[in-house]
Amino acid sequence: MEMTDNKNTKAQEAQYEDPTMHVEEGVTDDTEIVDAEPLDDEQAEVADMFAKLQQTEAELQKKNTDYLYLMAEFDNYRKRMVKEKADTIKNAAERTLKDLLPIVDDFERGLEATKDDADGQSVRQGMELIYNKLVKYLESHGVKAMESTGADFDADVHEAIATVPAPSPEVKGKVIDTTTKGYTINDKVLRHAKVVVAG
Repeated sequence: MEMTDNKNTKAQEAQYEDPTMHVEEGVTDDTEIVDAEPLDDEQAEVADMFAKLQQTEAELQKKNTDYLYLMAEFDNYRKRMVKEKADTIKNAAERTLKDLLPIVDDFERGLEATKDDADGQSVRQGMELIYNKLVKYLESHGVKAMESTGADFDADVHEAIATVPAPSPEVKGKVIDTTTKGYTINDKVLRHAKVVVAG
């Protein structure tokens, strides 16, 4: 009876001390750890992707906000420019009309002074005075008359109302008469000169 008990005890001890049992348990434990590592990598990758998604969404939201702000600023700028342009045109017209009033005054004085004048000389002097003042006024605003007669015909500044045979080869293609003066304003055509061209 005792021998049986001793055998059983030794078998149990041997079983507990069997190195194979320990290796298998160790392998089993290592296998579980190896299997858990890909899960950790996947979780880290998902977390990284989620963080990047949140960052992208934040950047997109910022860009959208910046875009809306820029559009609002541009709309305000456009409205301001339209208003300033309208005010500039209005003020320029008022200034032009106001500056012409002294010339009207001179015309009225000239008419009043010559209403009983029979020879007309004083009328001519008055008209010359007003004409010179008007020309100076226009020049002060950048308006100048073109010198067209004798110049080569240029469609950019001339408007040909007639073509006549050239009296000599050297004047062919030149302006031989100006029926209406042309004017420039700040070197830009304000009114084309109406001319007769030798063909």
